[in-house]
Amino acid sequence: MIAYITDGVKVSVETMYQPEYSNPENDHFMFAYKVMIENVGDYTVQLLRRRWQIFDSNGTHREVEGEGVVGLQPVLEPGGQHEYVSGCNLKSDMGSMVGTYQMLRQVDGRLFDVEIPKFNLIAPHKLN
Repeated sequence: MIAYITDGVKVSVETMYQPEYSNPENDHFMFAYKVMIENVGDYTVQLLRRRWQIFDSNGTHREVEGEGVVGLQPVLEPGGQHEYVSGCNLKSDMGSMVGTYQMLRQVDGRLFDVEIPKFNLIAPHKLN
């Protein structure tokens, strides 16, 4: 598991290859990732937006941006946490993702970006 803290918000990521949803013969590799967002700071914050950069080992790069995470814009009080699972498909058996969450500090309306640590997406057969 990879974790990073920005401005009192900790983001941890765990990845899982999804062989049942993958089709290597057709260059389709599916990965799931579980994200835990924890407010380790002193102020209530809300996640407003996400921005991902997705890198495939075949040389392609794409960006995904939008509101919230899996349809939610969670509010995290100090000590609070939010966990969700999402997925990413690649055209090769290796890649990576990195990104940011745009957060709102509710006490003063300050917007800030929280780093999502870079994590690898690797099919298990590549690790042998």
